[in-house]
Amino acid sequence: MVEWSPIAKAYEPLKAGSIDGTDVEPHDRAVWRAMVARYKPNKGVIGDPLLTLFVARLNPQTTEERLHQVFSKYGDIQRLRLVRDIVTGFSKRYAFIEYKEERAVVRARRDANKLVVDQHELFVDFEQERTLKGWVPRRLGGGQGGKKESGQLRFGGRDRPFRKPINLGVGPSIHRGRKANKQLDVNTVVLLSFRFRYFSFIAILFWERRH
Repeated sequence: MVEWSPIAKAYEPLKAGSIDGTDVEPHDRAVWRAMVARYKPNKGVIGDPLLTLFVARLNPQTTEERLHQVFSKYGDIQRLRLVRDIVTGFSKRYAFIEYKEERAVVRARRDANKLVVDQHELFVDFEQERTLKGWVPRRLGGGQGGKKESGQLRFGGRDRPFRKPINLGVGPSIHRGRKANKQLDVNTVVLLSFRFRYFSFIAILFWERRH
C-alpha cells in the first residue's frame, strides 16, 4: 500500500491538478498541456539545488540588496538572483537564493515563509525545478500553488498540499466534485427507497394481523 503524503514526492501533472491527487482525467486544458510537455531543467542554472530557496510574491520594488539584507540573517549566502524581465528589466517578483550551508537553507525556509517584506507576504520553499522529478513549470500548465482567481490551482506543494482522499471503507476512495456528489445522491435515493418499502411491508403485516 502506498503511503499517503500531503506533499508530492514526484511531480505528476494530473495529480497536481486535483485537490486530493485522485483525478483520473484532466479537468482543464492546462493540465493536459502539462501532461504532454517535455520539460527539461535549464542547464544554464548554476549552484547547488539542494541549498537553493525559491522566494516568491515579492514586492515589485524589492531589490537584490533588500533581499540580501533580509535573508543573510539566516546564514551566509552563496548566490542571489532576482529574476527580471530581459526586455524591461522589471522584477518578475521571484528570486532564487543559494546558501553555503544546509542548516541555513533549512532555517530560512522555516522562518522566512510568510515573512512580510516591503508590505508583501513572501512564499518561501526549496527549489523544485532541479529537485522534484517530473517538474513542469506554470507557464506549461504545471507548477504548484496559485490562486483561485487564476483558474490554475496546483496541489501537492507547500502552498497547497494535497487533502487526504475521502474513503468510505467500501471500494476505492470517493472523489470530491460533481461526479462524487451525483453518485452519493443516487446511493441515498436507493437506500431511502429500500427503507420505505421495508417499513411499508412491516406496516401491512402488522395491520393484517390485527384485522
